[in-house]
Amino acid sequence: MTDLTATAYHGHAHATPVGTVRLDYEGRFLRRKVLSLTDGRALLVDLPKTTSLDHGGVLVTSEGEIAIEAAPEPLLEITAPDLTRIAWHVGNRHTPCQIESGRLLIQPDHVIADMLARLGATAREVLEPFTPEGGAYGHGRTHSHDHGHSAHNHAH
Repeated sequence: MTDLTATAYHGHAHATPVGTVRLDYEGRFLRRKVLSLTDGRALLVDLPKTTSLDHGGVLVTSEGEIAIEAAPEPLLEITAPDLTRIAWHVGNRHTPCQIESGRLLIQPDHVIADMLARLGATAREVLEPFTPEGGAYGHGRTHSHDHGHSAHNHAH
């Protein structure tokens, strides 16, 4: 049995949240799923379509809003003397990337890390929340070209 049901999502809070859910990057892409709030209550998420939930966004329930927090997860911190050039190579591979002043954060990928090392970058493992840039038109996810379990159509 669930304590709450969320049927809508907003990109920012409108009121003081009545609960919080912490999810990693993959966990923030869903349509229907039971989640555990930080206080132990169960939340059924039942959205009309699969949605990318952003850190700072909220799920809407009849009891109020549930805050979404990005949970720490294993990432690669990328630094380099010419970070702009490295960012271009990461983006050229459609790899989700969090861009900050002086560093990039990506999900662990030994092939990308090896390529970036050959280009003069340094990669180190970190455990941090992951909030990569959205899609080119200001919403949605950047999808990799991995056609495994999350294949997508290139006719956007």
